[in-house]
Amino acid sequence: MSLAPTPTVYIRLRSRIRIPRGKGVTLGDIAHLLTSPEQEEARLHELELMHPGPMDGNLILIDVLQVIPAIRRVLPQANVELIGSGHTLVEVIEGNGKPSKSLFVLVWILLFFGSALTIMNFHADVNMQEVQIRIVEMLTGTRDEHPYLFQIAYSLGIGFGMTVFFNHLFKKKWNEEPTPLEVEMFLYQQNVDQYVVIEESERLLERDNREMSTDERP
Repeated sequence: MSLAPTPTVYIRLRSRIRIPRGKGVTLGDIAHLLTSPEQEEARLHELELMHPGPMDGNLILIDVLQVIPAIRRVLPQANVELIGSGHTLVEVIEGNGKPSKSLFVLVWILLFFGSALTIMNFHADVNMQEVQIRIVEMLTGTRDEHPYLFQIAYSLGIGFGMTVFFNHLFKKKWNEEPTPLEVEMFLYQQNVDQYVVIEESERLLERDNREMSTDERP
């Protein structure tokens, strides 16, 4: 009589996910799964780990120590093999999570005029107009107090240079490399996630310690 093989579950948690308010968090949402035998994989994908409520806030940390007991409730004899990070940060969003078009236009206008004022103030500080007048004088031999042709070419060059530097024109990218802005946003998001993970881990540890203290009281 052959014994049934012990199921093995390979799991790799995603670093961060977003779910709409009111939706439960399933194992398939937060992790990539591979099971042996494969028959249990679909069942584990639909395994609900939690259902965020209004008191849970909009950022929730799910640790692998919460995932393993949930898996073993479905597969009591399973061997769980973790690959990679041991936690997932769940962001609960309202609606579809996309900003309104009016807000997007407002932010775009503020950034456009803010950038323009920054460039103009920088040029005023270094007396760029006199520099341009002097360059035109060196090239042509005559002094022109209003070198409009040179200034127009210079302005277009700034715009073209910024487009090449940021590797982005509206939704079009020149190549597959990340833009400097995307890299900075990635590093910022990574630092925020790391901070939230540490804070949530300490909060969960304090809660567990309080519960243990309450249970030990006579």
